[in-house]
Amino acid sequence: MSIVTLEVEVPSTFPANRVFKAFSDFDIIAPKVNPQVFKSIETIEGNGDVGTIKIFTFGDGVPFKSAKYKVDALDISNNSYSYSFIEGDNLMGILDTINYHIKVVSSEGGCVFKQTVKYNCKGDEKPSEEFLEKEKELYENTYKAIEAYAAAHPETY
Repeated sequence: MSIVTLEVEVPSTFPANRVFKAFSDFDIIAPKVNPQVFKSIETIEGNGDVGTIKIFTFGDGVPFKSAKYKVDALDISNNSYSYSFIEGDNLMGILDTINYHIKVVSSEGGCVFKQTVKYNCKGDEKPSEEFLEKEKELYENTYKAIEAYAAAHPETY
C-alpha cells in the first residue's frame, strides 16, 4: 500500500483556541458556509469523542455523494483533531482510507491552521496531481470560510 500526503497550512490573525473552537463546530458551520461541498454532516454513532462516526453528504460542487468518517483522536488542550474517511465514493475505488490530522498552532499575531491529509492507496493507482491541487484549494477555501463565520459570530467564537 502506498500513501500520498497533502499538507495544508493557512496563517490566521485569530488566536489558536478560537480557530479550534470554530473547527470543533465544523458539522454545523461547513454546510452553512460551503453548501456546494458540504450538504450535511450527521452523527450516527457517538457524542463527538474518539470513535464517533459521522456521515457526510456532499453538495453538488464535488463529484462525490456521501462518505462515512470516524473520529480517531481529539486533544482539545493541544488544539488537535484526527479523523478518517472509512467508507464512501470519495475513496474513488482506489483508496482504503483518507486520514486527516488537524492542528492549530499559536504563532506571533495569531495562529497557523495545519492539516495533513494521507490518502492510503489500495494498490498502485494514486489520486492525480490535479485532484490533489483541487483538494488543497478546497481545504484552504473551507478554512477561510469557517474563519469568516467565526469572525462574524464573536459571541460564540
